[in-house]
Amino acid sequence: MSQDINKAEKQDLSLVVRAIGADLEHTQIHLIASANADMLFHYWKVGHFILYHQRKEGWGSKVIDNLSKAIRSKYPDKKGYSRRNLFYMCQFASAYPLEVLKEMDRVDGLLKTPTVENILSLTNELNQIVQQPVALIQSTDNQLNTITQQPVAQLGEVSETLSAIYHSDISQIEEIFKHSAIVRTNWASHVILLNSKQPLGKRYWYITQAVANGWSRNVLQMQIETNLFARQITAQKVSNFSVRLPKPQSDLANYLMKDPYIFDIMGQTDEMAERDIERQLISHITKYLLEMGSGFAFVAQQKHFEVGDSGFYADLILYNIQLHAYVVVELKATPFKPEYMGQLNFYINVVDDTLRGEHDNKTIGLLLCNGGDKVVAQYALSGYDQPIGVSDYQLSKAIPENLKSALPTVEEVEEELSKIATI
Repeated sequence: MSQDINKAEKQDLSLVVRAIGADLEHTQIHLIASANADMLFHYWKVGHFILYHQRKEGWGSKVIDNLSKAIRSKYPDKKGYSRRNLFYMCQFASAYPLEVLKEMDRVDGLLKTPTVENILSLTNELNQIVQQPVALIQSTDNQLNTITQQPVAQLGEVSETLSAIYHSDISQIEEIFKHSAIVRTNWASHVILLNSKQPLGKRYWYITQAVANGWSRNVLQMQIETNLFARQITAQKVSNFSVRLPKPQSDLANYLMKDPYIFDIMGQTDEMAERDIERQLISHITKYLLEMGSGFAFVAQQKHFEVGDSGFYADLILYNIQLHAYVVVELKATPFKPEYMGQLNFYINVVDDTLRGEHDNKTIGLLLCNGGDKVVAQYALSGYDQPIGVSDYQLSKAIPENLKSALPTVEEVEEELSKIATI
């Protein structure tokens, strides 16, 4: 062990430091135009470069320590070259070799209109891809021999090493990289994804959702920890959307639905009343809409309707821009009962009659219960013509305070509706 350390300490890292530094300086030229994509590409290249030398020179972790110190000594004003971050760069390169990036780009083209079925199919395809731990370096012995027989001086540049590994011009490699999904989110989010140990397909899906919904790194972390993929994609959802809504609206409504929903409630108790839960949700409306999903905007709480000689109050009314539809949410603090369906169906009818405009799609109902029998809920749905989904909900303190989300405001909803009205 001590001999390995001594060998590592004596290792001449000047050529490697110079190569990484040169690539860093080249990267800085483009930072203003595309800072995130260029920095991610630089980290990806450095990761490949280190993995290559680990394979060729038999580097151990001590060499990475010394490499980090050497880079920071030569470039003291540059951040991001800690021992830990260099290891993440290696993981980043290992997780996304060039062939994986090409496959992700192919999947991108097939997911313009996502449904639960095609998300499951395509993420499973990505999960089947075997990711080589040293990219393509280990996949072909002849290729490895060709590379390792060349002097380090000839492969001193990071880009040249990458070109040799992939047998492609660096400009072509860069074009593939920057056209891939991984450049759409930042390095901090990639570190979270790498730490999550999620398979490739799920990582790809979380990247697309982070971009579509404007998640911060904290929100991404929370969504992974609460297993959003399972709640939105693999959950056995209870709804009649497929028979009560036309395609593609039925597919989209089913895709956006979750089971269970997880709401952040401060000071919750086991016996909280429905009105108390509603009040908490509305007082933290940004967090609530974040959990509801993409495109939701708040319309009203305890909306009063006069029907005949009686007054009625709908728990929560939302509007979804993607669905172009009102969504009536009924919240129950108790497990599912068939009679709850009749009440929600009534409110859907009222909203359709009083709020729904000429260009709005059919109003959708969402019944959120504190548990219940899914089989009973599915049977109860069969007697109703209105589109209704039934989900569980859970109360949690997991959602962080500093949320940043691309949630539409009421003004944005009104603007969207005004555009539709002029078509």
